[in-house]
Amino acid sequence: MAQLSDDCFAGGGTLMTADEALALLGRAVAPVCEPEAAGLAQAHGRILAADVIAARDVPPHDNAAVDGYAVFFADLDAGGETRLPVTGRAAAGHPLGRAARPGEAIRIFTGAPMPDGPDTIMMQEDCRLEGEADAPAVVVRPGIRRGANRRRAGEDVTAGTTVLKHGQRLRPQDVGLAASLGLTRLEVYRRLRVALMSTGDELREPGAELPPGCIYDSNRATLHGALEGLGCAVTDLGIVADRYQAVREILARAAEGHHLIVSSGGVSVGEEDHVKAAVEELGSLHFWRLAIKPGRPVAMGQVGRVPFIGLPGNPVAVMVTFLKFARPLILGLAGSTERAPILFRVRAGFAHKKKRNRREFLRARLVTAEDGGLVADKFPRDGAGILSSLVESDGLVELPEEVTELAQGSMVDFLPFNEVWR
Repeated sequence: MAQLSDDCFAGGGTLMTADEALALLGRAVAPVCEPEAAGLAQAHGRILAADVIAARDVPPHDNAAVDGYAVFFADLDAGGETRLPVTGRAAAGHPLGRAARPGEAIRIFTGAPMPDGPDTIMMQEDCRLEGEADAPAVVVRPGIRRGANRRRAGEDVTAGTTVLKHGQRLRPQDVGLAASLGLTRLEVYRRLRVALMSTGDELREPGAELPPGCIYDSNRATLHGALEGLGCAVTDLGIVADRYQAVREILARAAEGHHLIVSSGGVSVGEEDHVKAAVEELGSLHFWRLAIKPGRPVAMGQVGRVPFIGLPGNPVAVMVTFLKFARPLILGLAGSTERAPILFRVRAGFAHKKKRNRREFLRARLVTAEDGGLVADKFPRDGAGILSSLVESDGLVELPEEVTELAQGSMVDFLPFNEVWR
C-alpha cells in the first residue's frame, strides 16, 4: 500500500522558493504614496520622503560637558596646583556676555556656552574653592589635558551633512534629531491605504454567537494591528462568504481607492477557496504556492493595477507569511527603503528534522544559558492553527532549504518579533 502524505499541499508542480518570491517583490515594488508635510508630533513611524540636510551645527556653539571652571590651559602649572580668581559665571542659556581674560577662571555649568578665550574646563570635583564670597578663587589640580570637558560646535551634527535619509521609517530619536535642527515639519509619504478582509463561512465576528462548526475571526484582528504598526491606513472590509461572486465583488470594490488589498484564507486548493480564481479573473497572479512551512498557499498578484497579497487561513501561517512576504511588500509600496529585518545567530536548544528544498519557520522562546549565551527553545506544539504559540514565543527560528537535520546546539538564525514590530 502506498504511504499517504501528511503534507496537505504535496504535489501540484514546482513551488517557488522564499528567496525567489522576495526577489520578485524587490524587483516589482515601487512607492505608490504621495509626499506630504507632517508636524514633528505626527511624524513618528512615518516614512521620510526626502533627505534631511542639516542647515546648522548642533550644538551651535562650544559648550561645557560638566559643571566646573573654564580656564586658559596656558595659565595652569603643569607640576603643581594653580590658584585663579573666579570672575564670572556662565550657565545654559545664560552666556558670560564678554570675552574672558588670561589669569581668571569662569564658573561654568553643563551645557553653558564656552566663553571666548578659555579652552579647558576643570570639573568642580577636582577643584577646591577658596577666598571670600565676594572674591572667590579656585585651586586647580595639575594633570588635566588641554581642551578637556569642552564640547565643540557641530560635535553632534555638522551643517551640510545628511542626517536623515529618504525612505527610512522615523523613530523617536530621528524626530528628536530633526527638532535639534530647529525643524517643525518633515516631508513624509502619505499613509498606505490598505483594504483588509477575511474569507470563510466558518468565521464569526468576536462577540457574536458561535454556531457549531464556526470560529471567531482572529486573523483580521492580528493583521489590522500589524498593518497599523507599519503606518498603514486600514479599511476593514469584514468577513466575506465562501462564494465566488461575493469574493469577486469585494475584490473589485477594494481596488477602488486603495493602494493594496490584503486577505486571509481562500487561497488554497479546496472547492470553497475562491480568492485565487477571482484575482486571476480581475487581474493577474505572480505567485501562489511557496516552498515554506507553515504558510505554503500565499498568493501575490494584482486586482486591476492594485497589488494584492492573499495570506493563508491558519493563524500561525498568517503571521509567518505576513512577516516574511507581506511586510516587505507593504514597506516598499509605502516608500520605505527598509526590507529585510535583522536575523540574530543563537544556539538551538532542540534537534529537528525537515524536508530538503523547503524553508521552515519554527516558533521559539529565547533563554539564557549558563555561559550567558542565548538559546532558542522550540515551542512544543507546531500546528499552524495554534495562535497561543505565537504569544508564548519570542520569535522564529528560520531553517534554510538545504538543511534536513538540525542537531541540538547548532547555530541558527532567529528573527525576534520585536525586530519586526518596532
